Amino acid sequence: MASNRHLGRVIVLQSLYEYELRTLANDPEVDLDIIIAKNIEPYEKTLGDTEFVYNLAHNVRDNFVTLDSALGPMAPDWPISSISAIDRNVLRMGLYELSESRESVPPKVAINEAVELAKAFGSESSSRFINGVLGTAYKELGIVEEENYGPKKKSADAGGKGSDEANAPVSERDGAATEEISEGTGGAADGAES
Repeated sequence: MASNRHLGRVIVLQSLYEYELRTLANDPEVDLDIIIAKNIEPYEKTLGDTEFVYNLAHNVRDNFVTLDSALGPMAPDWPISSISAIDRNVLRMGLYELSESRESVPPKVAINEAVELAKAFGSESSSRFINGVLGTAYKELGIVEEENYGPKKKSADAGGKGSDEANAPVSERDGAATEEISEGTGGAADGAES
């Protein structure tokens, strides 16, 4: 059975959102594994690979502080705590996949998936905000993708400048229209909420 990673990411987002809100409410019985199992149950046959969901959710949750620290400078006008819980968790997931899952998830796919989650579950401007912040992360991480060879770190070439591929369009997913990686710093008000 094929894995449906987009559905898996939807379940991860739903689970992280619930986990974070219950943790902030000091729920003594909050358990990420129980939340994930409950959210997977209706989709288990369609989903296929549940290990992907558990791994991504745990890796993002275990790195909340590190991811939030890295995201702060990428959206300097919006403290991470003032960004809506949905957008905050989409950003965490996208940044984690960009920085830690490059071997299994092409970086542009990670950005496109985050943008799609923001379109489906965020506010009207969330997708632009997410795209801008993760576009900045893409550049700051120095990612260069070589067609058919997977991602590689950007190496300094003539004059210390990296490849222009950081400005290439985000990969298409299931025939969806491409999104352009934003040139901005992600500091705009798009998608941020109190």
